[in-house]
Amino acid sequence: MPINRLDEIDRKILAELQADGRMTNVELAKRVGISAPPCLRRVRTLEESGFIRGYHAEVDPRELGFEVQVFAMVGLVSQAEVDLSAFEARCNAWPLVRECHMLNGEVDFVLKCVAPDLSTFQSFLTEHLTSADNVASVKTSLVIRGAKDEPGVPFEVLEERLARDS
Repeated sequence: MPINRLDEIDRKILAELQADGRMTNVELAKRVGISAPPCLRRVRTLEESGFIRGYHAEVDPRELGFEVQVFAMVGLVSQAEVDLSAFEARCNAWPLVRECHMLNGEVDFVLKCVAPDLSTFQSFLTEHLTSADNVASVKTSLVIRGAKDEPGVPFEVLEERLARDS
């Protein structure tokens, strides 16, 4: 379902669920101005179409003892598709790597990593990341503090764009 096939109600459903994925279908229906049965059908259609990929609890890493957050910029020797896919598969297997993004520019990937302490991250860095096949370089930046961590997309920008284009 392309974005232009989403109506205002679908977009409201997505915005509300992005803000609070735990609300009941009855509450969601009330917020978007429709009754519960069609709301549930719309949510299921949005899930099946891939607009909703899942529901997650946002946990606080520091409360769970993960005091260290690091961004690692990784350069690879080869950017052949088979090598890129192999590196992505390796990242998926590393528990400390929470996000992996392929980039355009000076580095090939940026990884968001969490660890309970610096020594755990250092072990991961030397024993796994820098020694991995095809890794040419790794530059790391330790997060001092986060100023914003907003998941999802800014629906207000989408609505402004749609209003402007119509």
